[in-house]
Amino acid sequence: MVKKWRRTISDFCHVYQFYKVPEFNENLQENHLYSKVYSYLNSLSSIENSDFTNLFTGKKSNEIILRLDRNQIISDEFLGARVCWINGEDDKDGSRSRNFVLKIRKADKRRILSLYLQHIHTVSEEIEQRNTELKLFMNIGIGIGSARWRSVSFNHPSTFENIAMEVDLKEKVKSDLESFLKGKQYYNRLGRVWKRSYLLYGTSGTGKSSFVAAMANFLDYDVYDIDLSKVVDDSDLKMLLLQTRRKSLILIEDLDRFLATKTATATVTVSGIMNFTDSILSSCVADERVMVFTVTGKELIDPAILRPGRVDVHIHFPLCDFTAFKTLASNYLGVKEHKLFSQVEGIFQNGASLSAAEIGELMIANRNSPTRALKYVINALQIDGDRRGNGRRLLLENGSRRSMSEEVGGDMSGPLCGGGGSPVVKEVRKLYGLLRIKSSRKSESYDVARD
Repeated sequence: MVKKWRRTISDFCHVYQFYKVPEFNENLQENHLYSKVYSYLNSLSSIENSDFTNLFTGKKSNEIILRLDRNQIISDEFLGARVCWINGEDDKDGSRSRNFVLKIRKADKRRILSLYLQHIHTVSEEIEQRNTELKLFMNIGIGIGSARWRSVSFNHPSTFENIAMEVDLKEKVKSDLESFLKGKQYYNRLGRVWKRSYLLYGTSGTGKSSFVAAMANFLDYDVYDIDLSKVVDDSDLKMLLLQTRRKSLILIEDLDRFLATKTATATVTVSGIMNFTDSILSSCVADERVMVFTVTGKELIDPAILRPGRVDVHIHFPLCDFTAFKTLASNYLGVKEHKLFSQVEGIFQNGASLSAAEIGELMIANRNSPTRALKYVINALQIDGDRRGNGRRLLLENGSRRSMSEEVGGDMSGPLCGGGGSPVVKEVRKLYGLLRIKSSRKSESYDVARD
């Protein structure tokens, strides 16, 4: 109460100037000054004196982070002058947007304003350098506010070192990404926007999503995952692009499935997707970005979407071969060499194959016994023709069930398991019974589109 009275008396005795820092500019693009002010204010010790402060857990289990709540005031001092910030919110036409309002005495404005804003910029830059955490952004439905993205921490463990892929192919992709990172002056000299686009195609379970995560970790880029079912129309898709940041990977998964099963509420057109990847707008706002599209097959995609300039690199994700299998065995089982490897290699050479996801599930279920895991993989590979689907499903069920039974005591007929008919075992059967054989590889893995 005393603090409020003191503030009221001070306001009565002085004349103030107010400066608003909105979250978005007049073009609905992110106002970078807003994010800098946000970082700066949340680093001030005076945030503890705010009337209402939010508490969050930090990266460490015992770390508590304070964040300023809406419509709260936080004070700061700079060069002997006292200023205040108000965390506000605008509501125009049913659309909400956040802002910060700087309250400064007119007598101090000319002396400190420019230096104070530069101080905020410097401190926020230092904070950003210390906080190198990547973010995964997801688009939300329209009408929830001007901000169309919500984010979570991006902590995906996939890297180019641990994904199952041909070594030569990985090196080609890494080289291509490195050239892109260093290519700003080159792209500017050519008069082209500094962006790169990739098409990842292959059946489910072949590692496309993990590869995207590895790309983001390699580039040290945030990920913007666009759910096209939540995009109202072509203009809305452009608006999402406007609100992305530099140094980001923009992802659209299962593009072919969306185009084949568009709902009545989703009116994004093929033309809209083409303009999203290659238009005047993307040329203006897509600088320093990587775009990635995933599909199960290229056959159902309009060739105009895939032309050079819109999609630069095509990467095929086939079913597992022996090289990928060895990577999986090393990652999942900690085995680099094994007496059964020669048998596995021979089966692969005869044309048999599984997806990386299927092999990975067998290895996870039998991770306590690498030999047993490899035997289950061998048996699954040996089942061929039409019988392979049903036989593999049964094999996966048995392999998973046996592994779990050994972990809890080795007896499936005990009270815990109920002779194999308990809900736990039924759920295991249901889980591993979902795995299916995927189509075999159809084309080369790496294809750089040329103008």
